[in-house]
Amino acid sequence: MAKFSFEVMQECVYPFTVKESEDPDVILGSAFGEDVAVTRVGDDLLLSHVDPIVGAVNGIGWLAVHVACNDIAASGIKPRWVQLLVMLPSLDQPEELKQIMSDAARAADSLNVTIIGGHTEASNGLRRPLVAATALAPACGKRVVRTSGAKPGDIIYVTRGVGLEGTGILASDFAVEARKRGLTDQDLNEALKLLSSVSVVSEALKLADLGATAMHDVTRGGILETLLEIASCSGVCMEVDRSRIPVPEVVKRFANAFEFDPLKMISSGTLVATLPPEMCETAEALFENQPCKLFRIGVVTEGRGVLLRSGSESHLYTQIACEQDELTRMWALLRPEGN
Repeated sequence: MAKFSFEVMQECVYPFTVKESEDPDVILGSAFGEDVAVTRVGDDLLLSHVDPIVGAVNGIGWLAVHVACNDIAASGIKPRWVQLLVMLPSLDQPEELKQIMSDAARAADSLNVTIIGGHTEASNGLRRPLVAATALAPACGKRVVRTSGAKPGDIIYVTRGVGLEGTGILASDFAVEARKRGLTDQDLNEALKLLSSVSVVSEALKLADLGATAMHDVTRGGILETLLEIASCSGVCMEVDRSRIPVPEVVKRFANAFEFDPLKMISSGTLVATLPPEMCETAEALFENQPCKLFRIGVVTEGRGVLLRSGSESHLYTQIACEQDELTRMWALLRPEGN
């Protein structure tokens, strides 16, 4: 349950994908840090994205739909359709299949998207369910926001807080272990609630309308990897004040118990966006009374990498490490109960 390294992707994946120059209808093809493909269809553009969920067991259908739709929305476009690949370890699991599809349908309803097809099967080579969702959307003439759009002078924002999805999964799939480590039922219930807020669709569309120059949802590798990807794609430096990065109290408690770094924990439900300075006051006012909070954490500057400041100390991160994630490390150390 880990991504291949950037170096492996450069050597073994990207050389075999279609480039924009090879097909005039490919506006944005496979590229590091860009989570959607953009193709011309008639007079419009079609955005598409596929993502698997393998780091969770409970609620995997719910997560699959939201995670795929998040990537479309982080491009500033409202997701519209979803296809699902559902694979189970055995044919003797119809109730599990029904639960996955029920959870996926519930997520689709909450986003007003339509599940239009997919594929289901069983493979005895699997130890746990695998669900992959492909999300699609027409641009309908709207501007597509790219990861590569951040510019020096832009202000860096993050929504909600970090470590959300990973903490929720630990509470869901590692509850017994969590109790052994001193976490209470109240802690578990609070963490589980994080999984109900894994969508960034609403806030992403609002920020796109305000002129966001770059957006990226916080998935594998956590916010640190997300910032590195924006910095790398945009050719800039992301200067961030660590004390301004919001870490919910329940995430802090789980981080202490399981000994993980919240900045490197998968966090669907969290969005990083860069905005031109002149739009910041409007954006902050718009989100001031919303359930989803907007936090200013830094500024885009000339240079490269992520400069993370903590008091009088600072550290410059430049190494892309998309294969590293704290939830991946937890899976390597622990085994979810009942699996």
